Amino acid sequence: MSKFLHQANEFFTACEAGKGWAATSSYCTSGAVFSSEALPDIKTVEDYTNWMKGLIENITPDGRYELHSTTYNETTVTYYATFFGTHTLPGGPVPPSDPPKKCSSDYVYIIEFNDEGKIAKMSKVWNNLNAFKQFGWA
Repeated sequence: MSKFLHQANEFFTACEAGKGWAATSSYCTSGAVFSSEALPDIKTVEDYTNWMKGLIENITPDGRYELHSTTYNETTVTYYATFFGTHTLPGGPVPPSDPPKKCSSDYVYIIEFNDEGKIAKMSKVWNNLNAFKQFGWA
């Protein structure tokens, strides 16, 4: 069992709820790296957690996830989940439509811990183009 599973679960829950860096920073190293082909301009976990906060607060306040599986080894925790949300607020690249568009999008997080039990790197595998099409953005 990963000795970091509890921290990973707490981080995942706060991140997906759109709590931002203020609620997730204690689980991470300073400058923890983020990588995703879907979000190439986001380079740190801090920026990603704040991006998620903006998504929930400014675009899809009903955003939620359904967790399908969690796998782990000694230093890495991986989550497979589906994000659900409805574009009802004006924060997206286009205004919300009438009726509002819904999204259901699968993703995977790979979260790597350092020896002190802090997140050092996080990767997201996600088909953002499919999600953007569902929201009417692409």
